[in-house]
Amino acid sequence: MEPLLEVRDLAVEFPIGSDLFGRPRHIVHAVNGVSLAVDAGEALGLVGESGCGKTTLGRAILRLIEPSAGKVLICGEDWCRLSPSELRSRRRFAQMVFQDPNSSLNPRLTVGASVAEAIEIHRLAATSEKKMARVRELLEWVGLSGDAADRYPHEFSGGQRQRIGIARALAVEPRMIVCDEPVSALDVSVQAQIIQLLQELQQARGLAYLFISHDLAVVEHLCQRTAVMYLGRLVELGPSRQVCGAPIHPYTRALVSAVPRMTGEGVARIQLTGDLPSPLHPPTGCPFHPRCPIAESRCRTEVPAWKEVRLGHWAACHLAAG
Repeated sequence: MEPLLEVRDLAVEFPIGSDLFGRPRHIVHAVNGVSLAVDAGEALGLVGESGCGKTTLGRAILRLIEPSAGKVLICGEDWCRLSPSELRSRRRFAQMVFQDPNSSLNPRLTVGASVAEAIEIHRLAATSEKKMARVRELLEWVGLSGDAADRYPHEFSGGQRQRIGIARALAVEPRMIVCDEPVSALDVSVQAQIIQLLQELQQARGLAYLFISHDLAVVEHLCQRTAVMYLGRLVELGPSRQVCGAPIHPYTRALVSAVPRMTGEGVARIQLTGDLPSPLHPPTGCPFHPRCPIAESRCRTEVPAWKEVRLGHWAACHLAAG
């Protein structure tokens, strides 16, 4: 059975500056040859430091940013080849929940109008009465009262606004949702409520998630598999228990070591030196080698191959061993 989402060698490049002939002076490789797949009903976590390309990848998958190369197959159809009108009609199959619920909702529209907008665009309700009944049903799904439809975003807390954003994404009955750090702007107690809501909706609606986060603990809890991204490339991908419990790539080991532990001895902290390199001038060879504590000479000159180190557990590292 083919996956619901399949990304093949996806690249996103941004030109910086221009010369006298209008040619770009520099190219930023924000996403560099990423391939991954998400099955129906599966949650795949995507983790990495700020600036590694996670959000750009998520937006490129939905063509909110235009990819420079590669394929994005959703329900077996390459979205990169769709015309604007074709893409508009397909958007109901894959939606996005944004990081900041404050900026993702129009302050001049009532909550009901914001949620109803997609229902109108895709003509999913025959009458205004049925449309508003659907809006109130959606708000109740995410733990709000139907009366919220008549109020404005500023009247709600951050967690409530994120619930509204989730209701808006659910309005068109999507098969997949890209969640772009949906809890990072919320208090810890509210984060737990939103994570539980996403789990309940996944079980009830059979949704697939691409869950973008910098929090490995949240991803391990919510997602069946985890992908680790560094400087525009995937460096590790596998079952969440293995990636978080027995990581292969040195970068993943450093991320796992930074996760706070409540009990037990925990993992010895791996302190990375230096900052994340600029995608404008990426290192040669393995992109992680300037910060890697176990790098060898070949890591500076050879790009590591993407290989299956354990069953279903992939990594891009010269020194990877099962």
